[in-house]
Amino acid sequence: MTEASSEAFDQLDRSVRRWVWRQQWNELREIQERAVVPILSGRNVLISSATASGKTEAAFLPISSALAEEGAESLGVIYIAPLKALINDQHRRLSPLFECINAAVTPWHGDVASSTKRRFVERPRGALLITPESLEALFVTRGTAVPRLVEALRYVVVDELHAFIGTERGRQLQSLMHRVDVAAKRRVPRVALSATLGDLDLASEFLLPRRGGEVERITSSALGREVKMQVRGYRITRPQMGESEAAAAERAGAPVELEQVLTGDDLEISRHLYETLRGGTHLIFANRRVEVERFADLLRRRAERARLPNEFWPHHGSLSREIREESEERLQGTRPATVVATTTLELGIDIGSVDSIAQIGAPGSVASLKQRLGRSGRQAEAPSVIRIYVQEQEIGENTPPQDQLRGSLVQTVAMIRLLVSRWVESPPPAALHLSTLVQQVLSLTAQHGGFRAADAYRALCSSGPFAAVDESTFAQLLRDLASHELLSQTHDGTLVLDLAGERLVNHYDFYAAFTSPDEWRLLANGRALGTLPITFPLASGLFLIFAGRRWRVVEVQEERREVDLEPARGGVPPHFGGSGAMIHDRVRDEMRRVYEDKDIPVFLDATGRELLAEARSAYRRFGLRDRPFLHHGRHTLLFPWAGDRITNTLALQLRARRVAVAIEGFAILARDTTPPDLHAHLTALAEAGPPDTGTLAASVENKRTEKHHAFLGDELLNADYASTQLDSEGAWRTTVRLSTLEPEPPTSTDASWLGDRL
Repeated sequence: MTEASSEAFDQLDRSVRRWVWRQQWNELREIQERAVVPILSGRNVLISSATASGKTEAAFLPISSALAEEGAESLGVIYIAPLKALINDQHRRLSPLFECINAAVTPWHGDVASSTKRRFVERPRGALLITPESLEALFVTRGTAVPRLVEALRYVVVDELHAFIGTERGRQLQSLMHRVDVAAKRRVPRVALSATLGDLDLASEFLLPRRGGEVERITSSALGREVKMQVRGYRITRPQMGESEAAAAERAGAPVELEQVLTGDDLEISRHLYETLRGGTHLIFANRRVEVERFADLLRRRAERARLPNEFWPHHGSLSREIREESEERLQGTRPATVVATTTLELGIDIGSVDSIAQIGAPGSVASLKQRLGRSGRQAEAPSVIRIYVQEQEIGENTPPQDQLRGSLVQTVAMIRLLVSRWVESPPPAALHLSTLVQQVLSLTAQHGGFRAADAYRALCSSGPFAAVDESTFAQLLRDLASHELLSQTHDGTLVLDLAGERLVNHYDFYAAFTSPDEWRLLANGRALGTLPITFPLASGLFLIFAGRRWRVVEVQEERREVDLEPARGGVPPHFGGSGAMIHDRVRDEMRRVYEDKDIPVFLDATGRELLAEARSAYRRFGLRDRPFLHHGRHTLLFPWAGDRITNTLALQLRARRVAVAIEGFAILARDTTPPDLHAHLTALAEAGPPDTGTLAASVENKRTEKHHAFLGDELLNADYASTQLDSEGAWRTTVRLSTLEPEPPTSTDASWLGDRL
């Protein structure tokens, strides 16, 4: 060790130093060296470094040292993680370290035995590893015990910080950390870990609201590992059998093979994955659960046809815990294994080192791409390897212009370029998160048995995480809750739970800030496979693919919401629902740069290069370099080159001016409108100044997207929608820019491609 590193190492407790020696480490890593002093000093610390760089030890070597004397007798650290699987993994990883200081490590989530939780409450000690939902339940069900539990608490650690920022769950986490401080009657130092942070100022402010400048940041200066990347392009071809034909065949009792209903490009992708990945250890990421099931089944069947052992396993949130853990164990084993997953394996579960990553479809964000890439190349000197498979439509006479622009491929190229430049997205500022505020008001009331409105506002808003909520908004929220019989007020002004509020808080589903839909339980020979949304139609005789295998529905038990399955030859993946991430302004701006550049990225395969050339040719042919308007028949396409929040706002502004518009990918389609007419509307919007997003939101239907939106009146629902989905200042700046670009005179071109789209 160097002299500087020895100084940091020497400050660790002797028992912790012995543990390090037993690991046969030659030295501490950079971030581990730099974290010792600030964490031992009780500062708030943010550790941002690549996956597998030793962030967990950077936090817990000094924390375990600080707890060495009293850690065995009291709760010293609460570790909060977004996934139960991550908690299980960290329990295994941290237990040997805490054993050396004679302290316990207790996991706490829905799958942990109640006896374990009861013993911890009776004698809190060492480290508590918990999810936000379980911490919420602890406040609600054991509220009077919380001050005793945290009276000697030294640290709160948040893992995978980026997974919380900008989300309802993240605002819940902020509130819970603040309530821990209130219960402890002091500010407990916070330590956060992440491999994917684009804005350290924002992350620091999230960790410590309104005092982000007090957070000490530790980022690795080590050079990134070598990255090997390929983007493979595919042209979408027709399947052998359409949906109506497949449905008719199934009704007639004929099993439908998945290969019959899939496009040729899906089959080609599965072939390449099989031939490339077989015999190794890999992760395949898909953007949707239906794609996980589709490719897990295709790959397994290829192995079966070759009469070889299966190496391909699915992993997503609808699968049972046992099946997910089986997939994780396959990755950690000694035999070849490839797991097809959604975001469930994107975070820091220790699955060991995988040989490569595959991504099916354009990445949803740069942050996600960075996180997924970091799952490979974790061994010393090993490169990170990723293959991205992008599918684009064949171009014909009726192909829409926006499809000719090859948006998925160009978005992928743009995100890779941004990743190389070390940029990742930041969440939108000033979101109100009123659905989560509803939850926290009710939780706080249940914890204390009652609360005065002024005290609740001070605890949650003025000094808490909901700082964007003013007093009038908070008062309206309380009135909305009272109107739904969730809260009532006693004669002395105390807020207490009303009957509906009691029922809501006492329901097991209350503790999560996100919605948990009603679901079917899928069973095969009594074994739970997982769940499907109750909205998915199921009937006896239906064939489906689930958990990477093919099944036939034997019986649907409506009252118990259970579905009995048996193995079958046919089937198609079910539709799970859900929507993709919102695209950032910077990504759309980078896409425009990709169109205008001439260089050919070296990571594109031959088809990818052809698709990019076609995209750039269409961009030039449509004249989009010089103007954002594309006249086509009676209609006009507007390309604002802005993210989804600005695009949504522009579309609502135009609708308010009685322009019939629809969002088509990254373009806005204005029906029966010429470029000069659309330009005139944009000029008027630019002259009017920033729009009132609350008024725009009032015209939007289906705004109840979050768990507790049903309890908000129209005024607050509009405000909450506007704070997350719209961008007033950004939209105004965009209209000012667009209004300076002169539209070209309308031309007479065919618009038959629009026939069935409007």
